[in-house]
Amino acid sequence: MKLAGRVDRIKPSLTLAITAKAKAMKAEGIDVCSFSAGEPDFDTPTHVKAAAQRALDEGKTKYGPAAGEPTLRAALARKLERDNGLTYAPENIIVTNGGKHSLFELIQVLIEPGDEVIIPSPYWLSYPEMVALAGGKSVFVPTSAETGYKIVPEQLHAAITPNTKLFVLNSPSNPTGAVYAPDEIRALAAEVLKHNILVVSDEIYEKILYDNAKHFSIAAVSPELQARTIISNGFAKSHAMTGWRVGYIAAPVEIVKAMATVQGHSTSNVCTFAQFGAIAALESSQDCVSEMLNAFAVRRRAILKHLDAIPPLGCPRPDGAFYVFVDISHTGYTSLDFCKELLEKHRVAAIPGSAFGNDSCIRLSYATDLASVEEGMMRLAKFVEKITGA
Repeated sequence: MKLAGRVDRIKPSLTLAITAKAKAMKAEGIDVCSFSAGEPDFDTPTHVKAAAQRALDEGKTKYGPAAGEPTLRAALARKLERDNGLTYAPENIIVTNGGKHSLFELIQVLIEPGDEVIIPSPYWLSYPEMVALAGGKSVFVPTSAETGYKIVPEQLHAAITPNTKLFVLNSPSNPTGAVYAPDEIRALAAEVLKHNILVVSDEIYEKILYDNAKHFSIAAVSPELQARTIISNGFAKSHAMTGWRVGYIAAPVEIVKAMATVQGHSTSNVCTFAQFGAIAALESSQDCVSEMLNAFAVRRRAILKHLDAIPPLGCPRPDGAFYVFVDISHTGYTSLDFCKELLEKHRVAAIPGSAFGNDSCIRLSYATDLASVEEGMMRLAKFVEKITGA
C-alpha cells in the first residue's frame, strides 16, 4: 500500500512512545518511576465532572456549532479579559479538540509551501511536525541555558526573512519550564511589529508558575500586537483535563472563521458535554488549580534538590510548567542512549532531548507523585554515578 508522501515528512511522538512503554512495563508488574508524561497525575476536579454529567443528563449529546458552544466561547472571552487583560468578542474564539488540535488547525489555515515558521529550540516536539504536514519550513533558533533557554530579540531579528509567516512563542515552556518576563515579551513584540509577521502564543501552562513568576501574554503588549497574535490554550494542564480534549484559539475573526471551516469538515465539533465541563472549570472556584500548583511546587523543590546533588548534570531552575530540562552532556551519552539505558536498567522513564531539538539534555516531568520523584531521582543518581564515576 502506498501512503501519502506527507506522512514520510513527520516522525511519531517520542513522548507518547516512551510514556506508553513505561505504562506497559508497569502493567507487567515492573516498578517504573516515570518522568515521561506531560500529564497531571490528579483527577479532574469534581465540579467539572459534575457539570459534564449534568449536561449528559440534560441531553447535551448532539452535534454542536463547529466553532464551539456559544456559552463556552463567551466564558472564554470573559476569562481572557479577567486573567489577561485582553478584550475579545466570542466570535474571536474557536473551541478545538484540545490545545494540540488548536495549533494543528491554525497551521493548516496559515501555512503554505514556502512559508517559514520560526521556532525557538528547544521546542515542543509537535510544532515542526505540524509545519511539515502543511508543507512549510521550520526555522529553528537555538537557545541556551545561559539565557534560560529563551530567544532574544537579536536572534528573532536575524531569523526573519521575506518568507517568514509565523513566530512560535511558548511561555511557560515545554520542555524547559522557561517563563518570559514582561520586558522580554515586549522586546520580542517590537520585532514582530517591525517585520509585520504573525505570532502564535502557546499559553497552555499559564497557570503553572513558581517563585513569583508572572504570565504575560504577548497579545497584551498593544492593540496592534493583539491584531497579529493568535493565543492557543486549553484545560489539560491547569485543570487535569488531558483526556477531555478541549482547547481554544483566540485570534482575528478571519482566522477563527477559517479554522471553523476546517473543523467543520474534520471533526464537526468538539464533544458537546465536555464543553459544559470546561465552562465549570472557567467559572467555578479555582481552588483546584491552586492545590495542584502547590503540589507541583513541592515536587519541583524536591527534584531540583536531587539534581543539585548530581554534579555531572546541570539544570537551570524552571519558573513554570512541570518540567526540568537536564544537561547530560558530561556523561558522554546521547540523549536517546541515556534514556534507553536509564529505563531498561534502572526503571526510570525520561524523554530524550533530541525530541525537542537538543541532544545534550533530557526532559523530566514532575507531574507525578512525590514518592516517585524521590525514588526516581535516587535511581538516576546511581545511574549517573555508575557511568561517570562521579
